Amino acid sequence: MGFKRFDPEDFVVSADTVTSTVWSNNTVTLNTHYTSSIQKEGSSGPYYLNVYQTESTEDTAAIQLDIAYANKNGGGGLRFDGSVANRTATTTIYGQYRTLVLEDENASFIWGPTSSGSLDNDFYVLSIERARYKEKLLPGSFNLVLSSSNANLPALHLTDDSNYVTLPTYYGTQRAYQVISGSNGLPHAGNGYSYTGSYGLFLPDISTILLNANALDDSSVPGSSGTDDGAGIGLGTDVTENTNGDNPTKLFIHISGSSGDVDGNVFKLNSQETITSDFVFVRARNAEFNYSENPSYISGSTGEVIYDYFINNPQTFATTVGMYNDSNELLAVAKLSRPLVKDFTKEALIRVKLDF
Repeated sequence: MGFKRFDPEDFVVSADTVTSTVWSNNTVTLNTHYTSSIQKEGSSGPYYLNVYQTESTEDTAAIQLDIAYANKNGGGGLRFDGSVANRTATTTIYGQYRTLVLEDENASFIWGPTSSGSLDNDFYVLSIERARYKEKLLPGSFNLVLSSSNANLPALHLTDDSNYVTLPTYYGTQRAYQVISGSNGLPHAGNGYSYTGSYGLFLPDISTILLNANALDDSSVPGSSGTDDGAGIGLGTDVTENTNGDNPTKLFIHISGSSGDVDGNVFKLNSQETITSDFVFVRARNAEFNYSENPSYISGSTGEVIYDYFINNPQTFATTVGMYNDSNELLAVAKLSRPLVKDFTKEALIRVKLDF
């Protein structure tokens, strides 16, 4: 075993971006959608739903996302206290995401760059299950097709505008893209907004999509291009105060009942992860690491080199690189794919990659 101190130039830091699928079993798109009757019929069911890729009773069932409904004034929910108005579970959900996204308890959500026609008090939440991704969502990969309440009108194709705008919008410290009518990060026509602003916000860093309820409720005739430009799906959100609106189920029906795009894809989404790697270059010069403490070299009784041949022409076989700190504590071990021959006529450069 030999030791050598690393020099500063022996270390290089690199960062690579890796993309992967979000849904279970590495599927690119989520085309089947199920809920749990136990959770849906429980106290939380009217306000949020767990969505599975298969029947919730099956062994392979796993939560893919949650659907929730938020209302600033408490609409669509029963009061916590019958004598206190505008305080329901939907109010709590609204405050939760207002704090998380806007970082200001007095702010309101704005669907688009201005408040003109887009300031509203309620929205739907698509929260991707944490176990489905490692770091964040990939902008431009969000594609969701919602069925329309009117069979004579086209489905609504939603995406984020990451490939249409130069820079994202920032809400507090949260990076956000507008949800628009389109696909693969681009609008179908114009800017892809509805008649009441954008269709919502795509928040990749917290893996959440907020959908503008007012835009989804719109059931007007779509744009002249024959696509869903400007139109909603006639969702019919119930904003009645002190009433169980069961709004998450309304949105779930339009997701699970969708026939998807031309290829049958309903909900496509990918995740993104930045992997930081430390590259360590281990340099063994011609005069270094040519001798060994192996018993085949040194006599255990006298400490002398056993064979004269090893004195002037030694040969070693490197198999492992260990990295130690100044306290001589082993921090990492790198195994070579095969033994590396080393003598006075050879130099070795071993690149060790440490991923974090």
